[in-house]
Amino acid sequence: MAQQRSTAKKRIGASSAIVAPIFGFTCILAAIASYPAFSWTNNALSDLDIIPGITGPLFNFGLITSGLLAFNFAIFGLLTYVKKSWVGKIGAALFAATSLALISIGIFNEHFSPTHYIVSVAFFTLAPISLFAITCAFWLTHKHAMAAFTIIMGIAAALPWLLLFAFNYVPGVAIPEFTSGLAVSVWTIMLGYKMLKEAPQPEN
Repeated sequence: MAQQRSTAKKRIGASSAIVAPIFGFTCILAAIASYPAFSWTNNALSDLDIIPGITGPLFNFGLITSGLLAFNFAIFGLLTYVKKSWVGKIGAALFAATSLALISIGIFNEHFSPTHYIVSVAFFTLAPISLFAITCAFWLTHKHAMAAFTIIMGIAAALPWLLLFAFNYVPGVAIPEFTSGLAVSVWTIMLGYKMLKEAPQPEN
């Protein structure tokens, strides 16, 4: 019975990894579609969170819900998957903190200055750092393919910001925010799918 509960938690955690980014980006794109004045080059995604009507609530609900799902993945899925390595535990804890930062972005919108700025920076900083830590965990446990994939996604999450700071290629931050978030999302979906495939099937 205990083993069945443990397996169920792992499967729920893995499923959350897949659902979280899909739900989050669906809400973000729907919020963008509901506000024609939004500019990919001049705005931040978070500018949507204070727009009246459906736009702001939809955007914030998407962040909070996807953050809760990501936290569930970090605790019940990721932590179990990398627990054989101490650096994996650190990586899982960092990813859990990343998900809490995402929840906080949805709760503390742009009216809550400077809190909104702090939690936004925390999210986009912790996300690639957590992936780099998890890369080390995969490498140490001889999961070299996953290590390579994870570090590529970690670099993809960090690179839009590094290029922005170096070249200021766009006046707003919506593009680096979206690109960085997408890289992390691809990683969570792929790892969640892999974990589901490896998890024991529930008994009938």
